[in-house]
Amino acid sequence: MTFPDEPEAVGRDLPRRDGAVKVLGTATYAYETPLTDAAYLHAVQATIARGRVTAVDTAAAEGLDGVLAVLTPGTAERLASTEDRELAVLQDEEVAFRGQVVALVVADSSEVARHAAALVRVEYAQQAHDAELRADREDLYAPGTVNPDLPTDTAEGDVDAAMAAAEVSVEQTYTTAMYHNNPMEPHATAALWDPVGDGFLTLWDSTQGVHPTRAALASVFGLDEERVRVVCPYVGGGFGSKGQPHVNVVLAAMAARAVPGRPVRLALTRQQMFSLAGYRTPTIQRCRLGADRDGRITAIAVDAVGLTSRIKEFAEQSGVPARMMYSSPNRRTTHRLAALDVPVPSWMRAPGECPGMFGPEVAMDELAERLGTDPVELRIRNEPEVEPGSGKPFSSRNLVGCLQEGAVRFGWSERDPRPGVRRRGDWLVGTGVASSTYPVSRMPKSTATIRREGERYVTEIGAADLGTGTWTTLAQIAADALGVPVALMDVRIGDTDYPMASVAGGSSGMTTWGSAVVEAAGAFRARYGSEPPDGAEASGSVGPTDDRYAMHAFGAQFAEAHVHLDTGEVRVPRLLGVFAAGRIINPRTARSQFIGGMTMGLSMALHESSVLDPRTGHVVNHDLADYHVAANADVGEIEAYWLAEHDPHVNAVGSKGIGEIGIVGTAAAVSNAVWHACGVRVRDLPITLDKVLHALEDGPGR
Repeated sequence: MTFPDEPEAVGRDLPRRDGAVKVLGTATYAYETPLTDAAYLHAVQATIARGRVTAVDTAAAEGLDGVLAVLTPGTAERLASTEDRELAVLQDEEVAFRGQVVALVVADSSEVARHAAALVRVEYAQQAHDAELRADREDLYAPGTVNPDLPTDTAEGDVDAAMAAAEVSVEQTYTTAMYHNNPMEPHATAALWDPVGDGFLTLWDSTQGVHPTRAALASVFGLDEERVRVVCPYVGGGFGSKGQPHVNVVLAAMAARAVPGRPVRLALTRQQMFSLAGYRTPTIQRCRLGADRDGRITAIAVDAVGLTSRIKEFAEQSGVPARMMYSSPNRRTTHRLAALDVPVPSWMRAPGECPGMFGPEVAMDELAERLGTDPVELRIRNEPEVEPGSGKPFSSRNLVGCLQEGAVRFGWSERDPRPGVRRRGDWLVGTGVASSTYPVSRMPKSTATIRREGERYVTEIGAADLGTGTWTTLAQIAADALGVPVALMDVRIGDTDYPMASVAGGSSGMTTWGSAVVEAAGAFRARYGSEPPDGAEASGSVGPTDDRYAMHAFGAQFAEAHVHLDTGEVRVPRLLGVFAAGRIINPRTARSQFIGGMTMGLSMALHESSVLDPRTGHVVNHDLADYHVAANADVGEIEAYWLAEHDPHVNAVGSKGIGEIGIVGTAAAVSNAVWHACGVRVRDLPITLDKVLHALEDGPGR
């Protein structure tokens, strides 16, 4: 069966296939899975930051009508593996952080479960705790690697000597706050054990990877992976927080085992997510740049400090972008951690690159100011010919094109470089720029199966759609690879009954899954030709990565900031980003991803900050009333563009990840624009009015 007149699907602006069911409210999320006679779970959390549980009184909770079970460290089942201490829930009496689960209640309704959990009385032997991050701590240590498995420190040349000899230099410390992922759909799980034989566990979970979640659960409960099924057709946002299994999946499975034959539902409350679902570590970045009078960078150094939990290490790779962004003969990056009595940090959109580009990109703006050089020109002037450090050629690198295209679209040439000279009424107006980058990641394992079913074709792969468009873009890739109209291509994802797929993380989803689909389509056509019979089927897996090249996506972010003369209020009415991210599979979903990332970057710049009280180890603004995120009123005009980029080296489709690069660089562009508006350098996020107000009394515009 041939279709000679069918246009290519890849590159077409097709509507999202999951759009209608989501708008109509018929898409089934984990907590909404139709289940008969479901019970409900609510967790009891520690109210101390460190110590031991000495007694748990469950009598009042167990006396409530509708309570089915109360589990404590003394009554909970022993798990087969406690190697991952984040998942080793209720296995001992130790309390490692405030908010840790110390008991759980299962009841006939969510209301009864929550009421009963409040009646559980827990006594503690409290110990002194430490939850304060400082760069001058004597106990900072170097982790073995940084996320995902990169060298902790790197060094080339002699940074100290180059800095001493530099004609112009910048040496400043920049900080980013603690941030919490807050997807609209909380971490939610439903679990059911089949009571027949040794039991079979089915988990409906809001996850970025059904297969990794299955592997983790199988390990924790000592099961063969074939005895665990994880289902997740839709996800209401994840941003990295659902990329690794957290304690909610173990809690749900443990609770379901305690009430045989009944499924159990769990949805973390918004407050619980601040303790149990990961977060981005705050960072302290000492950045040093040296240059000659012509603006050629002679030294780059970033020393990054972050925190981790004592029970499980996560090392954010904040210094990594500085290793390859600009040319310099002398460069150094280091990472140090403070192990504290805090919850376990984890992935948040664009880990490493997002916080790690804030300090260096503001420092670049400061260097441009001291040189009297245009910030766009300074970045172009220090463009490397090959990847610094590795010496590999870039598979494609179009940062210069992004900067130049963005400057034209933004109207950068009209900019007066002097700070504090433009006004619109009572508002000072400024513009800023920053570069962005994100590595091209392709996971080593994923498999797809393609089958003909009647007049239609089906692609099956256990991938996840976080709301990014996977339902649609995989169909476009499969249709072109198979040579059939995209209207005849169906996609089945989000279930471990489908072939193994990697996690939707690191902007690796489409590059990985799409590669597997192309391989499956090739095998299908090789086996069956152009007239496949009904039921014809073939599978394909990801091939090896071409490691001869350095592979990255790039972008340029431009921001306009307004600062009120009297109040110091900061507004950002305009953001513009231009990206070089390989072949764009679907312009509609791509634009959504870029704009979403830039909005998160704006939120990071102006609002977001998890306030950890070191006296209690507690994030005090642990809800959306006090943890501020960008709302519609904060987002004015946001424009996202991209360059046509052909890169045959990254994968068979030519795609690069786009989910995360939009957030990278945005906060730095905003900070640089605020400086240009009012002359105040804000090096500590978020940019709140108190950080600029003091300088406005006798400053610019008066």
